[in-house]
Order: sequence, then C-alpha cells, then structure tokens
Amino acid sequence: MRTRRDQGGRPWVATGVAGALVVAAGLATARYGSGAAADALGDALYAALVTLLVGPALPRWSAPARAGLALGLCWAVELAQLTGVPAAAADAWPPLRYLLGTTFVATDLLWYAVGVLLAVCGTTLASRAGGARRTAVTPG
Repeated sequence: MRTRRDQGGRPWVATGVAGALVVAAGLATARYGSGAAADALGDALYAALVTLLVGPALPRWSAPARAGLALGLCWAVELAQLTGVPAAAADAWPPLRYLLGTTFVATDLLWYAVGVLLAVCGTTLASRAGGARRTAVTPG
C-alpha cells in the first residue's frame, strides 16, 4: 500500500504555498482593484482558496467530488447573504466581510465556478508535473 510520502511527500506544503499566494492576490485585489473585473477576480480567488482547503481535508475524495463540495460551499455562503446574517456578522467583526461577504450578487455564482475550475486544473497539473519529476529522479 502506498503512503502519502510515497506519493510525493508533503502535500500540505504545496497547498500552503498556493493558499498563501491566493490570499495575497485576493487581498491585493480587494485593496487595489475596482469595478466588475476586480469583483470577478476576487470571487474566483475566493473559490480557488476554498478548493485548495477542501483538497487536503478530504484526500480520498475524487477531484470532481472535492470540486463539487467547494462550489457548494461557495454557493451556500453567497446564498446566505440573502438573509442579511453575514452582513450583520461583518458589522460586528469587519474581517468576516472577507469570509462571508455582505451582499448577494447572482453573477458571483458564476465566478465561483470559474475559480473552482481553475483551481482544480492548477492542482491537477501541479500533481502531474510533480509525479513526472519524482518518476524521473526515482532510481528504478
């Protein structure tokens, strides 16, 4: 039986680095961006981060199942904004605005799907490239 170490070492490190880059890009977008393009990019980055967090939490799930869960979580947060509860929570503690948002926008649902798709493609390509690299250097 192969272990995580046999499959490439420390997936948490790569996920942590990718997550930090996504958070940095998201904060830069929130700080310096404006308009519809910045909103769309922020939504896609949010969904990409959720996807990155779901991956290591459920490593035995298939990539499509993890992507579906990530998208479902994003959509649940967006739909919760229809209740006003996230806005009230963000008023109580402003950093929650980044996690929960405050205002429902239907197009956000589309950008979450784009972010999940890009994150899944990116992690798939990275794992394949890592596997090829490990195969090339493994004595055999």
